[in-house]
Amino acid sequence: MKLKLGMIGGGQGAFIGAVHRIAARIDDQYELVCGAFSSDPAKSKASGLLLNLSENRIYNSWEELIEKEKQLPENERVQVISIVTPNYVHFAPAKAALENGFHVILDKPATFSLQEAKDLQQTIEQTGTCFCLTHTYTGYPMVKEARQFALSGKLGKIRKVYVEYPQGWLSKFEEGSDNKQASWRTDPAKSGIAGAMGDIGTHAFNLCEYVSGLQINQLCADINTVVEGRKLDDDGAVLLKFTNGASGVLIATQVAAGEENNVKIRVYGENGGLEWQQADANTLKVMLLDKPVEIWRTGGGYTSSFAQQNTRTPAGHPEGYLEAFANLYRNFALTVKARSEGKQLQAEWLDFPGIEEGVRGMAFIENVIASGKSDKKWTDFTI
Repeated sequence: MKLKLGMIGGGQGAFIGAVHRIAARIDDQYELVCGAFSSDPAKSKASGLLLNLSENRIYNSWEELIEKEKQLPENERVQVISIVTPNYVHFAPAKAALENGFHVILDKPATFSLQEAKDLQQTIEQTGTCFCLTHTYTGYPMVKEARQFALSGKLGKIRKVYVEYPQGWLSKFEEGSDNKQASWRTDPAKSGIAGAMGDIGTHAFNLCEYVSGLQINQLCADINTVVEGRKLDDDGAVLLKFTNGASGVLIATQVAAGEENNVKIRVYGENGGLEWQQADANTLKVMLLDKPVEIWRTGGGYTSSFAQQNTRTPAGHPEGYLEAFANLYRNFALTVKARSEGKQLQAEWLDFPGIEEGVRGMAFIENVIASGKSDKKWTDFTI
């Protein structure tokens, strides 16, 4: 039985909404039944009709969607609502959806502010609903393998973590043109207090905590706005300290002209290290002191159950960004279904980002911007 999916945002001209819809369809776990695709009612209707939705399930606003869907019989109404709006329209629809008993999939970062993320966490705890935050890169099979390798202790005590996310699409003043994505992502009223650090820095932060299994407890940030006239940061580097004493470096920039989205992570312990990058997402490089360098590949029978759960094709057949995104949707669907049916949950199904990652991501944004403005070398990571 497919879960009935609704969408808030993601209408004509939007980038990430289409990605979410593709991800939801890949494993046939969802059926898109309704949506409020734009704050412009005409655009919402046009978008919904293009998606072959019934006209009476295309809504003029997210408020109308939630109000009318909750009035439908249980076997007809939406079950999961995917929210793919700009950051400043994350909290209110997510909170309302959860309070009305709908499960929520939310694009990252979780909210506009840390306080909103904390409030959303409280709502989830009170309602008992399910929540997924789409930190895409944790959905790659070999990222999951890297995490299992680090958690197994084979690397020994983790000592060093390097993570970088270089982009070049904002190397010029794109918000001065008709570039909708650039306009809202560089607008503090819509994006929040951070630009690059909020948009892609949160991905890098989430990835280094996920793979290493550690949490950051101190940081020292250098935050820059390189392009003249820009209102938010577009470049930065952060020194990191982790709870076990390890140190690290995080780099996030949107002004590295010519770069695309080759997010990369390296984790080193006392016995060896790991390396993964999105440009060769099917490969995990394993470097142990007492062995030659090993190349681990997606689809290999030697990988963990977590990697295999998120692998669809035989070895040698590339899987990429859309499949990683789809893994989050599928694991979330399996969790929602199992909970509703009273079945036992598998650890592999539960391996998707949730509200804890959302709260820590918003704390990263606020701490890193505060550190960038501070004269102190080290700032405690506070939530």
